[in-house]
Amino acid sequence: MLSPTLQNLMKIAAQNLVQNTNIDNGQKSNDGVVQRFDKSLEEFYALCDQLELCLRLAYECLSQSFDSTKHSPNLVPTATKPDAVQTESLPYTQYLSMIKSQISCAKDIHNALLECSNKITGKVPAQPAWSEGDL
Repeated sequence: MLSPTLQNLMKIAAQNLVQNTNIDNGQKSNDGVVQRFDKSLEEFYALCDQLELCLRLAYECLSQSFDSTKHSPNLVPTATKPDAVQTESLPYTQYLSMIKSQISCAKDIHNALLECSNKITGKVPAQPAWSEGDL
């Protein structure tokens, strides 16, 4: 879709250039109807903007997929039969340990943001919203 739009833009630009050159040289009057260059350029830019948004969305999806794989690389088995357990999956105890470490990391980030917020506003540090008992 972008290529035909660019081709159309270049064709209209060339037609406008030829017509303006002919008018400047006194060879032809302004009787011919030529498509507007600004409309074609606007259409081309709109397609470029859509393409940029699609690429950003694809990048965000890919980043989220990488983060998901990085922070939770294995699945927790859901099968109740021991012979149906996947070899790539985490035992439930390891899964709990991983979740506890993620919660601890989130708590540290929360406390750091709260501390920065208090420093910026000049407030007295409040008690953390999370306690060790929550883990």
